Amino acid sequence: MKIAVINEVSASNKNADIVNALHKTTDAKVLNVGMKDPEQVPSLTYIHTSYMAAILLNTGCCDFVVGGCGTGQGFMNGVLNFPKVVCGLIVEPLDAWLFSQINGGNCVSLPLNKGYGWAGNIELEYIFEKLFADPKGAGYPKERAESQAQSREILAEISKITHKDLIDILKASDPGILKAIAGSEDFMEALKDGKESAKAVFELLEKMK
Repeated sequence: MKIAVINEVSASNKNADIVNALHKTTDAKVLNVGMKDPEQVPSLTYIHTSYMAAILLNTGCCDFVVGGCGTGQGFMNGVLNFPKVVCGLIVEPLDAWLFSQINGGNCVSLPLNKGYGWAGNIELEYIFEKLFADPKGAGYPKERAESQAQSREILAEISKITHKDLIDILKASDPGILKAIAGSEDFMEALKDGKESAKAVFELLEKMK
């Protein structure tokens, strides 16, 4: 499993806590492709990181994205504008487990400033333990599992109807946003090593530099 960690500027000082917590609680390959500290250039907002998350998920460069922002609300709203992304706002470990079991999503948004206090790094470990503890989509309660699976399928079909193809979205996007994304070396490296669909996006972004 490949998990991409994508931090924006306001929560970039929590990056090490997130990566460490993932290494402690999973055996996944971690792609740390966002900001590692507030001084890093280019400076990325949750707008940039939502694009990055959607690109990596849609191209198959990762299986799951851990993102967020100060409250978690901005990144979640941003990334849900893209196809094939199912994101939940995760505040505590029970949120993580229920999101995994009921929604079976591929992206989480964490509040990394609001409420992030003493032992916040330990809370992250508990969240990731519950997020990846059981096979996703198993359902809760069990008697609701079939109905919940049907709802996930319906939402996936709605997403196909309401969203353009990713390449079309990128071509219609603000070039300034794409230029900043293209300036993120770790992100571009992850994209470069991806499948054919990733290479098409990589080439488009390279032209923005």
